[in-house]
Amino acid sequence: MRVLSLLLFALSLPAAAAGPKPEVARDTGKPQAAGAVHTVRAIPEACARLEGMFTGDAAQPYRFAPVRSSPNCQPRARFVDFAKAKPSEASGWKFNDEIRIPNAACPSQLAVVRVWRKPANVAPPKLDEQGRSRIYLQEAREQAKEKGAPNVPMFAAEMKLEGKPCGG
Repeated sequence: MRVLSLLLFALSLPAAAAGPKPEVARDTGKPQAAGAVHTVRAIPEACARLEGMFTGDAAQPYRFAPVRSSPNCQPRARFVDFAKAKPSEASGWKFNDEIRIPNAACPSQLAVVRVWRKPANVAPPKLDEQGRSRIYLQEAREQAKEKGAPNVPMFAAEMKLEGKPCGG
């Protein structure tokens, strides 16, 4: 019997490892209580943090949303809607992070947030006569009109529930 269970466990390992691996490896987070808003992940480049909360409601057990981290923050990246962006490694996105948050009231249920990152090919401006890298507002506006929107890194995140739902 023990040999059979070890064999089944060994056979399940390749199936779990078949998906893409995130760039950031992390352990499962601390269990979160229902009604407690918590930061899932901060994305300082996009001036955003991902907030989540177990609701205790069977219809929508977990709420998840990106929130601006500070009104004075100047983003160097954009946070975009996952459904519209449809990130995949084939389209240049990188599977950046997977955060697993257990429900304190229901240990068999996990909120799993997957963060995707699309790097940008951004080069610093050329050095001027004084050896400084500068951006002049009028030139930047003209270049934006010619080339379109600037190429900046992007982030997108999706949330799914895993495990067994608990009765309520």
